[in-house]
Amino acid sequence: MKHLATAAILAASICASGGAIGQERLAIGSTASSSSHYAYYVAASQAINADAEGIETNVVETGATLDNLRRLQRGQVDMGLVTTNVAYDVYHGEGDFEGRAYGGLVLWVYGVSIQNVVVREDSGIEALADLEGARFNPGIVGSGTEATAQAVFSALEIAPDYARGSTGDIVDQIKDNRVAGYVKSSAGRKLDASSVDISTFTPINVVGLTDAQADTIRSELPSLSVVSVNDDEAASGIPAYQTWAYATTTMARPDLDEETAYRVTKAIVEDNELQSAAFAGLKGSDIPQMTMSLATTPLHPGAIRYYEEIGVTVPDHLKSGQ
Repeated sequence: MKHLATAAILAASICASGGAIGQERLAIGSTASSSSHYAYYVAASQAINADAEGIETNVVETGATLDNLRRLQRGQVDMGLVTTNVAYDVYHGEGDFEGRAYGGLVLWVYGVSIQNVVVREDSGIEALADLEGARFNPGIVGSGTEATAQAVFSALEIAPDYARGSTGDIVDQIKDNRVAGYVKSSAGRKLDASSVDISTFTPINVVGLTDAQADTIRSELPSLSVVSVNDDEAASGIPAYQTWAYATTTMARPDLDEETAYRVTKAIVEDNELQSAAFAGLKGSDIPQMTMSLATTPLHPGAIRYYEEIGVTVPDHLKSGQ
């Protein structure tokens, strides 16, 4: 009877704690629950819980990148959503993080935010240089798109006449021919809904980077990536182009156990259903390839061990200390 009582108490303790003895619990910082990225992390958490033995994760609603970085530094979350451009700045202690570097390490990249320069077809703008002096919107005021676009045009020494406003306002102004175009994040690798809306009655073009401009961005703005959009990915009638982008990545606290990072990364890469069902932009994507091509800061040693185990070559710049 004594043994039965002890077993009952132990079972109750396990139920009360919500998991098995020895289960490692990890908190994942995400973003607002209304965001598709929150839904993505719920699915990612389910994949980890199903396939990473001994690990149980839960998703925390947060204020996204900057909030997640603060929580990582305070030990309030173990991993979280961070955009690759901000990850670069904070890892190297540059820009807004000068003197405040934080060595968080990447586990995987799951999404890319391609920045499209969309213009009216009749605007006469055929190259980015043609935007000099043109009425043009760099993105919603205060957005990452706006800040990134302005940095790109500054690096390329192109000075449009910037028009400010909400997406709805700018879309109307483009339709009315008061603004030549705008920079808008893609929906996966496709034009977003507002660009499609414009194109319904107003023919548009997407203006890409020249090879020389792409090299300038790689050299002067290493926090960004240059991506190519193929003919079959671009909107109907728009030829292939290259443009700048930043990605959404999962950063872990640097002291996360290597074996834990290995198991988490393995569970994420080997999940073929949950994540893509929750996040449309991930369908047809290759997480290891995206991580190698879009990550801007070093990977966690546990993640590196898994990627190399499956035959992926990890670039030297994604290894700590190299």
